[in-house]
Amino acid sequence: MFVISKELARNIEGVHGEAGRAWLNSVPRLVNHYSEKWDLKLDQPFENLSYNLVITGLNREGQSIVLKLGPPCAELVAEAAALNLFAGRAAVRLLADDADGGALLLEQVYPGTPLHELQDEVSATRTAARLMLQLQHAPPPEHSFPSLKRWFRSLNELKAHPFPTALVEEAKETFATLAAWEAPAVILHGDLHHENILFSAERGWLAIDPKGVCGDPGCEVGTFMLNQLPRKALQSELREILSRRLSIFSDELEIEKQRLTRWAFCHAVLSASWSLEEGQDYGRTIKIAQLLSSLS
Repeated sequence: MFVISKELARNIEGVHGEAGRAWLNSVPRLVNHYSEKWDLKLDQPFENLSYNLVITGLNREGQSIVLKLGPPCAELVAEAAALNLFAGRAAVRLLADDADGGALLLEQVYPGTPLHELQDEVSATRTAARLMLQLQHAPPPEHSFPSLKRWFRSLNELKAHPFPTALVEEAKETFATLAAWEAPAVILHGDLHHENILFSAERGWLAIDPKGVCGDPGCEVGTFMLNQLPRKALQSELREILSRRLSIFSDELEIEKQRLTRWAFCHAVLSASWSLEEGQDYGRTIKIAQLLSSLS
């Protein structure tokens, strides 16, 4: 019997509504189904889960695995497609999936230590940049990965909101300019931040939990820029950290710093709009967006 935390249940209901509540009631049946389907011996879920139930265990060969279950949705289908495309290169391996049913079977990354716990600010940013380059793929001839236009629809549709109006309009205009840029589109991870980069004793740094998005490679830095920023830092200190990260990304990715700054700014406002939709705190993200705006 697996106990779903109140936070996980609240998040799933907040995102999926009635379908999410029905899925929560079906968890025991789903766990049993996929345990039998893939011949798994399951242990316990990870702590501090946000939107999916993630359980460790062993498969029939005794390999350490992770079973990821969530309400069936396009996001899990895109994650499976991205992991298949990455094929274990700089990313966790997908061992099996029933993506339409909301189930992924993954290799377990051991020891699985997050990036920020093993590397300092500068080294972590360089590691992330190099993973970004390894993960980028040309789009397959036929694919269903969402475009950046679709990815940013919450920003473009943002109307009634508590954010500074000028900031939102600036983000919309900036995104329109960036979207018109003729950079070759690639398949991006879409959520490559510190906690989604884990250390494997066998294979080095690996990315987990890709979203799978098709678009300008400059957009990939957005999530990382919002993550692991000191809570008590002065505005001037945060500004320095953001600027340094962007300089490192610019050097490693060979993309103009100003372009990266604009993508990071747009992503910050987008992230705030997602938080607003889900009833979560957005104040700090808006402050970071304002700092990024000042850097661009």
